[in-house]
Amino acid sequence: MRTRSLLALAGTATALALTWATPASAAGTVLTTGSTGGTAVAVGDTLTAPLASGTSATFYSSATGTSGVKCTGSQFTAKVTGNPTAPGTATESVTAHTFDSSTCTSNVTGVLGVNGITINNLPYSATITSSGTLTVSPASGSVIQATVQLRTLLGSVTCVYQAPGLTGKADNADSSITFTNQQFTKTSGSSLCFANGYFTAKYAPVTDAGARVYVN
Repeated sequence: MRTRSLLALAGTATALALTWATPASAAGTVLTTGSTGGTAVAVGDTLTAPLASGTSATFYSSATGTSGVKCTGSQFTAKVTGNPTAPGTATESVTAHTFDSSTCTSNVTGVLGVNGITINNLPYSATITSSGTLTVSPASGSVIQATVQLRTLLGSVTCVYQAPGLTGKADNADSSITFTNQQFTKTSGSSLCFANGYFTAKYAPVTDAGARVYVN
């Protein structure tokens, strides 16, 4: 009788422990710091990421070519606006996306250098799913726009490119975000401005106050 009571007590204790543990496990958020399943990223936190070490951001005239603009200095900044329980979709506001013109070069015939690259119409909204898909979208009625200023033999040339949105991929191995051949279309500029621009870049690590960010 005593053995049965002890077994029943042990079973009750185990059930209580499982009941306590389940909500904690389910409460993990899409974005965490420290590790997968780590500390939840707080709404309102600012995330930043430079280009991955040793890589370049490229803006080429075709998806398979190597003619265009290349920069080794670039960074994006985003504010977290929603971080729900995983699996789910976190939301962000992209408040800045900069390129260091001093690190930019061009191999387009007739172009001597790059005076600047500016991302217009900020902020953009962004979503990132538990599967790691990142989608960047402009405000309603707007577009994602990049203004590229080139230095040529004939003086300064301004090229404006637009895209309806961007899609990237997150990777927890190095807390990176990668954009591959995201197509922009020229909306204004001289003949020295290529008709289409294909943007490719890898940003890593994505951090929150210095701590690496993971997607769950």
